[in-house]
Amino acid sequence: MINTILSFAATNLILEIPAATQNQSQSFSNPTSTYQAYLNELCLSAVLPWLKEDFTPQAKVWPTTTALPSFWELVSGTAITLDATRFILVPSETIDLSELRVPQEWVDLSSWAGDYYLAVQVEPDEGYVRVWGYCTHAQLKTKGNYDAGDRTYSLDASDLIADISVLAVAREFCTDEPTRATIPQIPTLPQEQAQNLIARLGKSEIISPRLAIPFQLWGGLIEHGGWRQSLYERRLGLPEQRSVIEWLQSGVSGIAEAIGWGRLNLQLSAAGARSVEEIQPGVTLSRQLAIAGQLYELLITPQGNPDARYWRFELHNTTVGAAIPGGFKLRLLTEDLQPFPNNEDIATTAVEQLYVEVALEAGEGIVWEIEPLPENYDREILKF
Repeated sequence: MINTILSFAATNLILEIPAATQNQSQSFSNPTSTYQAYLNELCLSAVLPWLKEDFTPQAKVWPTTTALPSFWELVSGTAITLDATRFILVPSETIDLSELRVPQEWVDLSSWAGDYYLAVQVEPDEGYVRVWGYCTHAQLKTKGNYDAGDRTYSLDASDLIADISVLAVAREFCTDEPTRATIPQIPTLPQEQAQNLIARLGKSEIISPRLAIPFQLWGGLIEHGGWRQSLYERRLGLPEQRSVIEWLQSGVSGIAEAIGWGRLNLQLSAAGARSVEEIQPGVTLSRQLAIAGQLYELLITPQGNPDARYWRFELHNTTVGAAIPGGFKLRLLTEDLQPFPNNEDIATTAVEQLYVEVALEAGEGIVWEIEPLPENYDREILKF
C-alpha cells in the first residue's frame, strides 16, 4: 500500500514522497538542471505508485527510466503510459495554484504529447506532493494561453478538474471523448544542421538550451531520441558513448550497458572465423528486447575483412526453437532517419531470424528500428 496522507475531502490528492529517492546517481550539467531533475524525481516517486495502485500495475515511465536524465537536463516533466493512455506529470514548487504551466515540448511534439496533464505541487521539505488538478491535451490547445517568452501553455485553475477521483471515471466511461488535439508533425532536421546545433547547445553554460533556438529547430532536434541523448551527453562533457568499434575493442560504455547492450564472445568454427583488425574474432554485440510479450535478441556482428568490413544486424527469438512471427520488421536508417537500398528485412511468415547487412563509412551513424516496437524503445544512434 502507498502511504496517502488523507485529504480527499478537499478533492486534491496528497501523496507522500518515499524516503529514498534515486536522484543521487544521475548527472546534470548545471545546478538549475540538477534541481529541476530533483523535483521531477520526487514527483515521479510519489505519483507513479499511486497510478500503479489505482489504475494499472502496468503503468510505466515513457520511453524508459534510463532516459529520464536526458529529458530532465533539457525540460521539466515526465510521461507515464497506462496501456494506450499517456499521463504527463507537471511538477512545480510554486504555492500559487492559480494556473497550470506546461512546457511546449509536452504539448506540440507529437511523440511527446499526452492525453492527461497532472498539475503536481511538490513540497520537498514537507515530504509530500499535491496533485491539485488535471486537464486534457485538447483543453490545453483550445483553452490554454501560449507564452512565447518561456514557451509554455498555461491553463487557469478554473479550467482544470480539481477532483482527481473524476480521472478514473473519465478514463473508464468517457472513452469516446477525444483527449488530444491534432498537432502537426515537426520534420526531422538534416543531419549536418542537427550536429551543428548539438555542438552549439552542448555548452553547459547555456542554461536553457530549449529557449536558445526557434521551437521548430529545437523540437526537430530533441524529438529524435538519439540526438536528445547526444545533446545531454555533450552537455555533461562525456566522450562518444555509442561507438560500436570501441564497444568491440574495449567493452560497452556504462550508458550503453544501462540500456541493455553487452558483448558476447562467440566461438566460431575455424572455417568461419575471420579476424578483423583490432577486433577479436567472434566478438559480437547483443541487446535483449521484449517485444509483444516475448524476449528477442538483437545482435551486431562485424563481417568481412578490415579493408571491406560490413556489419550484420540480426534479430532472433531467445527461446530455442521459437520463431519470429510474420509481420515483424527489422529496419536500419541513416542518422537522420532516411531509408537506403536493402535497409530492412520483413517476416512475411514465421522465420528463424531477420537480418540486414550494411557497409558503413568510418564515423557513420545508424539507427535501428523494429516493428512491433520493443518495450522501452528509445531511438539511438550507433556510431561505426
